[in-house]
Amino acid sequence: MTSSRRDFLRFGLGAATISLPWPLESLATEPASSSLNRDRLILLYSNENPYGPSSKVSDAIKSAAMSSNRYPRLEYHTLMERIATTHQTTSDRILLGCGSTEILRTSACAFLGPGKQMIHASPTFEALENYARAIGSEAVGVPVTPAYAHDLEGMLKRVTASTGLVYICNPNNPTASLTPRKDLEAFIAKLPQSTFVIIDEAYHHYAGTSDMYSSFLDRPVPDERLIVTRTFSKVYGLAGLRLGYAVASPKVLQKMHKFTTEDNINAIITQAALVALDDADGMMEFVQRNENDRQEFFNQAMARALKPIDSHANFIMMNTFHPAGDVIDHFRKNKILIGRHFPPMDTFIRVSLGRPEEMAAFWQTWDLLPWTKNIMMHH
Repeated sequence: MTSSRRDFLRFGLGAATISLPWPLESLATEPASSSLNRDRLILLYSNENPYGPSSKVSDAIKSAAMSSNRYPRLEYHTLMERIATTHQTTSDRILLGCGSTEILRTSACAFLGPGKQMIHASPTFEALENYARAIGSEAVGVPVTPAYAHDLEGMLKRVTASTGLVYICNPNNPTASLTPRKDLEAFIAKLPQSTFVIIDEAYHHYAGTSDMYSSFLDRPVPDERLIVTRTFSKVYGLAGLRLGYAVASPKVLQKMHKFTTEDNINAIITQAALVALDDADGMMEFVQRNENDRQEFFNQAMARALKPIDSHANFIMMNTFHPAGDVIDHFRKNKILIGRHFPPMDTFIRVSLGRPEEMAAFWQTWDLLPWTKNIMMHH
């Protein structure tokens, strides 16, 4: 973890100061200047669905706004049951969160603490690492393999009796790469019985089906140490309304539930999520659009002698052969926000896929970089 990521973010509120022990992605990525208007920016930095939500879900959001004066307690269990049905399980195996990041926080609180250890890939989504450190746990990052998969053998070597959690993001953020399912199953079987495993499937819908990948919800394994997380923030286009969930054994979820925020689900997302789960056509349209946009990105990259990491998500990471910070700043000056710096991949950038016109602007801005004509020398 770099010193900049360790540093507390401080906000002055009169005489008071609030310190946060983890960086907020938006504040770490967006320019501090108040002169930049969000509507004038191209946002390719948070792996959002640039098209969503679907028209059916949008209608549900508008309708649900009329009931925003009520707590959604009556709808809470209806949503849990609907999610359970989706995964052919029971509602006592579902835990809802304010985004899947709340699920990660409750996992840290339930299974970590002083004297405990969490193991993760490096780089990966940092939320759990930050939560672990905030409550006094050790967070151990193991570099990804040359194929950008989780180094499961290397992770296994770091496991001790104090390892409370192992975090697997698959497809991985920020690399958009896959770790083979058969390797994950073999890895999990070798872990101590006291070690719990989070399988973060935030980008599941974009991964497709193959011998290499299958969801731990679509093809479950009978292991009570597994916690599988999903989110409505990506393919469903509902990042701003914050809903995620975990699927795990009732015993595990009881431990996690103690640390959830009371009334953590809002009245609008409960209705929107129910419609989203029934809108298979809308979801598949987003998946197809993403496939088309992803392929076009690779076409444009190859035309420029670039070789991005093979992507199984709605974002792409590629080596620029120059300091990532310089490239990020270049795009920022041209009102395009791309992903933040991900150590130790210091020359790589992460680009969330946008609409075709936004991606055209991305490539036009890329071509303005002074050294792009010389990139062939690196191949």
